[in-house]
Amino acid sequence: MIKKEKTSKDNLIDVINLLEELNIKYWVDGGWGVDILIGKPNRDHRDIDIDFDSESEEVLLDALKEKGYKITTDWSPSRIELHHPELGYLDIHPLIINQDGSAKQAAPDGGWYEFEAKWFSTAVFEDRVIPCISAEAQKLFHSGYELREVDKIDMKNLDSLIPKLLHNT
Repeated sequence: MIKKEKTSKDNLIDVINLLEELNIKYWVDGGWGVDILIGKPNRDHRDIDIDFDSESEEVLLDALKEKGYKITTDWSPSRIELHHPELGYLDIHPLIINQDGSAKQAAPDGGWYEFEAKWFSTAVFEDRVIPCISAEAQKLFHSGYELREVDKIDMKNLDSLIPKLLHNT
């Protein structure tokens, strides 16, 4: 079977609509998160990265499976990658959300990734406000590994946002 290797803006909106219908607290991360921050699609995306409240993991997985997604990679409790033949890849990251708005995500090596409360943001995309990970956090998440070409595009887009963000504060 040939696997769909690109996710479209329509696929993104479909996933966001599902999360909102299920009343799941979420934030778009990764390449689509960068595109949401800048307000428009800027490159092709293999997958959609979603950070979400881990308390909703079972509900989310059940809904995705019902929609036709199948798990392709299970690195629980860190991340789960799913694929749908028509909708493409979805990479979900369960977060334990603290009362102060910060969060943590299990790391594959057994440690934790810590998320500061200020990293949880929103941006307007397709005339709607969408929860996403901030430019500051996205830049941090793009460090510590050799950047691929798509990561370089994301970094350039994030760099173009930083002066605007500093100017608006």
